[in-house]
Amino acid sequence: MSINTAKTVTLPADDPGSWPYHSIDDLLAISRHDYEHAQLEAMRFRFARLKTGVEALSRLVDRQGVEDFDSFEAALPLFFDHRVYKSYPLALIETRDFAKLTAWLNRLTTHDLLRIDLTGLRTLDDWLDRLDENGMLIGHSTGTTGKLSMLPRSRTEWPHWEATYNEAMRATTGVDPKTDFVPTFYPGYRGGHHMLAKMLELFNIPAAGGPEHWHTLYQTNVSSDLMSLAGRLQSVEDKSELIEMGLDPALLEAREAMIEQGRRREADMEAWFNKLIEEFRGKRVKLGGSFGDLVRVAQMGNAKGVKPGFAPGSFIMTGGGLKGVKDGPDDWETYVKEFFGIDTVGIVYSMSEIMGAAPRCSHGFYHMPPHTVLILLDPDAKPLPREGVQTGRCAVFDLMAETYWGGFISGDRITIHWDEDCGCGWKGPRIGGEVTRFAEMEGGDDKITCAGSQAAYNEFMNYVMQV
Repeated sequence: MSINTAKTVTLPADDPGSWPYHSIDDLLAISRHDYEHAQLEAMRFRFARLKTGVEALSRLVDRQGVEDFDSFEAALPLFFDHRVYKSYPLALIETRDFAKLTAWLNRLTTHDLLRIDLTGLRTLDDWLDRLDENGMLIGHSTGTTGKLSMLPRSRTEWPHWEATYNEAMRATTGVDPKTDFVPTFYPGYRGGHHMLAKMLELFNIPAAGGPEHWHTLYQTNVSSDLMSLAGRLQSVEDKSELIEMGLDPALLEAREAMIEQGRRREADMEAWFNKLIEEFRGKRVKLGGSFGDLVRVAQMGNAKGVKPGFAPGSFIMTGGGLKGVKDGPDDWETYVKEFFGIDTVGIVYSMSEIMGAAPRCSHGFYHMPPHTVLILLDPDAKPLPREGVQTGRCAVFDLMAETYWGGFISGDRITIHWDEDCGCGWKGPRIGGEVTRFAEMEGGDDKITCAGSQAAYNEFMNYVMQV
């Protein structure tokens, strides 16, 4: 099915990869009631092509006994939960068994990863680099629960991902990153395989006008090996304990260097910021970083009586909360705007597991475009009504995912306003209020009661955990 609007936007169900190439303004001008049938048919289109091509999905189909679906709710037993992407045995990373780790990942993608030459690999970063060289774009989580979640995205999805990212940024800032290149500053690493670092590297370098205009606090990539290690060693402080674990001495040295770098971060941030304002005073810039990063920089500058003085048209692209900021301002956004002298602050809502991004509108809501299907679940993982204002667990289907399964039950607790009466004029479901993680609320790893048979899903999880 295709639908047409007065603005001639066509959303063909048999080509959902084409949806993000429309202007996001045109997409958000369509009522969800006019495209939900096309969304469902596009989900069925993806399912028909992936259920035999993605081994893990094929096994879940067998376990749940769902061969097709005629509603969003009927598809839920086939959605992966976040455990799937970190279901590999941890020993595979500790022993650097990259052949088995590749075999595990191979179950989650249509790409044949078993053909990749794995000789000469010593580190997790080496392995991820090799996968990238062979057409993958693996992005992983921070690993705070002790294991990195790894999403099997590939170069096939990259154009869709780039298109929706660029349109979301344009919608929330008014700046088109495809044509209006602005020198960009980010108080972090230059790149890496952590999903945020990978996104910044992929999209911000072109938007800045090239690598020479992408200014980062550190000139190195964040290490996946160290992120994996940090998540597993939060309670291990004594160096002798680390040595007893049989870890590579070079990795221990890199860990010590990273810890020392963390101790210097405030001083590094100050030096980096001073360089920024000295060299770019009176110039137009884009600033990135979390809310917390921006507040810390503003606090440092205010304490010294320093103001940046950037040119009109400068803007901020941010997100990520105020973690690590003590005695932060109640209204962080006004505080940051006044310090930097910047009126435009762009924010989007997204998550690592999907390519879609919901830009924040002028009324403070996040509107999700139609290429991402939103479903809200109650504590028993049952779908909540698609009407009024509902708060629950966010489940999504990413229609842009072509080589891996796009159905995912997240760990985010969100509030969705289903009525299309936002004062900004954009349509579609909108997300408001605080976005929180269930794992943080419940004080530990988030357990999901699946929408289908729990026994069948547990059998499926046992399968994906075995290599």
